[in-house]
Amino acid sequence: MTPFGVKMRELRAQKGVKQAEMAADLGVTPAYLSALEHGKRGAPSWAFIQKIIQYFELIWDDAEELTDLAHLSKPKVTIDTAGLDPRATRAVNLLSQRIGRLDSRALDQLLALLGERPSRGQ
Repeated sequence: MTPFGVKMRELRAQKGVKQAEMAADLGVTPAYLSALEHGKRGAPSWAFIQKIIQYFELIWDDAEELTDLAHLSKPKVTIDTAGLDPRATRAVNLLSQRIGRLDSRALDQLLALLGERPSRGQ
């Protein structure tokens, strides 16, 4: 599940909308929404994010949060360390090898180190 997917699920639950109903309303398949939520598709387009914002009638801060989460929900990330300190290359390679073994506490610590505040499972 991606941070964007977690937020979409929360929004659907708050509105009492099933995935199939939301998909029909937005003109996409339920499989597409499911793939977005679970990180099996890349981040949605700006236009589709806007459709979701309108669908849930989100106000400024909530719309901005959803947009930010969409941009942070790319399930496959490429990091170019060419020209950087060799330790940067080592760090991202170690992270790619070990990210799946990090527990919740370690992920929160990593996010804090990167200047991000952890948020409810996202």
